[in-house]
Amino acid sequence: MTTRQIKKEVAALLTRPDAADDMEKIAAFPARQVINPLIGFLCRKGDPVQQRAVEAIAEVTARLAETDMERARVIMRRLMWSLNDESGGIGWGAPEAMGAILARHAGLAAEYAKILFSYIHPDKNFLEHDDLRMDAFRGILRLARARPRIVEQFRGHLTPYGHDPDVAVQRMVKEIFLQIDGPPSA
Repeated sequence: MTTRQIKKEVAALLTRPDAADDMEKIAAFPARQVINPLIGFLCRKGDPVQQRAVEAIAEVTARLAETDMERARVIMRRLMWSLNDESGGIGWGAPEAMGAILARHAGLAAEYAKILFSYIHPDKNFLEHDDLRMDAFRGILRLARARPRIVEQFRGHLTPYGHDPDVAVQRMVKEIFLQIDGPPSA
């Protein structure tokens, strides 16, 4: 199958209403051939296809990490690069995709969680664009749901956002803390 055919097939699978059922079909493609089209779908900000692409990237990368950790790292670095000013792009969805990958693979989480958290830290790789920073919070929430102990290590990065002027950020941080701490006791 050519790259163009794979891209067309992936697009068809991501746009179907029951795309969650098609994740296996997407993950069955060779990771090297399917990852480019999937990353391309991240730019569809606010579109359900973007969320499906986040899930598919996470699934493909986590599976790849089981057999070829270095190639999985290349995908992580590619997502990181998309957030770099020199990349020429904006990196929509990249932080959330990173968080989804880390939620699925413990080894990658151990290596890259600190980088994901650096995107919300003012003295690190802070994402100045509000929507991109919200992508990072969504990625952190995904990670917190799967690996709360890792997120707990970065509590100090999150605490200042509990009083952020943006109510959506406050809600997101509250949800992340709920994942870390568990529900309040009665």
